[in-house]
Amino acid sequence: MKHQLLISGFLAVSLASASAQLASHAPTTVANAGSVPAMASAQTSPLMISDKPVARVNGAVLTDRDLLREMYSIFPYARQHNGFPKSQEAAIRQGALEMIIFEELVYQEAQRRKLVVPAAKLNSAEDDFRKQFSSPDEYNRYLQSEMKGSEQNVRQSIKRSLLIEQVLKTDVELKAAVTPAELQAYYVKNGARFQQPESFGFQSISIIPPLKATPQQQSDARKKAEDALKQAKTAKNYEEFGLLAEKISEDDFHVNMGEHKIAPADKLPPQVVKALRGAKPGQVSGLIQIENAFTIVRATAYTPARKQPFAEVKAGLKDELQKAKYEKLRSGLAKQLRAKAKIEVV
Repeated sequence: MKHQLLISGFLAVSLASASAQLASHAPTTVANAGSVPAMASAQTSPLMISDKPVARVNGAVLTDRDLLREMYSIFPYARQHNGFPKSQEAAIRQGALEMIIFEELVYQEAQRRKLVVPAAKLNSAEDDFRKQFSSPDEYNRYLQSEMKGSEQNVRQSIKRSLLIEQVLKTDVELKAAVTPAELQAYYVKNGARFQQPESFGFQSISIIPPLKATPQQQSDARKKAEDALKQAKTAKNYEEFGLLAEKISEDDFHVNMGEHKIAPADKLPPQVVKALRGAKPGQVSGLIQIENAFTIVRATAYTPARKQPFAEVKAGLKDELQKAKYEKLRSGLAKQLRAKAKIEVV
């Protein structure tokens, strides 16, 4: 879940800003984080960190440092690429802004409810957080650049994350659980969704005369197709048929050993379905005429029409429904908290 990443989210911004000159009061930039190809600057946009406000939530100030931290969470490759893709930056920024406002609202709700974090849990989370740094020096750089050198600030930030987690767990995560009865009811009600159509996989060789072929051109194409059929019938396996397709086939699939992805019957020409239905894997058809083209197919796979059993879809369906329910509850919580909050985007 998103809120479980709040603690680790400190790392990206701290590592980027820590490499800047700490003695300077100039804004830090993602571009200072390390060397990147020069071409990246034309495609990406580095962001500045000046700790200026970007939003106020019931008086609590959120800064561009908070915003950038969240942008890194959404697009973690930004540090490697010297910034965010210019084409996506606005959307990433807006998504990050919405998220930090939401997190602040949830944190304030936790305070309103007077929730507490047990000391043992806070100590454990702090230990886990420290383990994310590769060395004491790296942690100290983070401490100076992000937390004003204060261990207490680190502890407070972790506590804030855990309080947000508590609210989201009780108001969203636990309520998003899907029971076996709900799963079964959804499966029964949406039975058509789990119907799998009759499907075929095959390779093809096609001889295609010109669009406005003369009788002679049509005759020549048929003769070429009949010769191709004789060769196709001697193919012993996928590779032999495929190499033949690459050599003589005139359809778009010749570049891929003549292979077609598995497709339902209603997406294929009736003539092809008729030739493939009942064919064993590896069996080569006769000559099939589709309009003025001549085609030969070799069966590779067959799936009969069926309804997927509940046991087969249960795990994936549970995950899907829980995610949908989680997002709906989370959206509802955000709407509820916003309704009684004063939010100012700077």
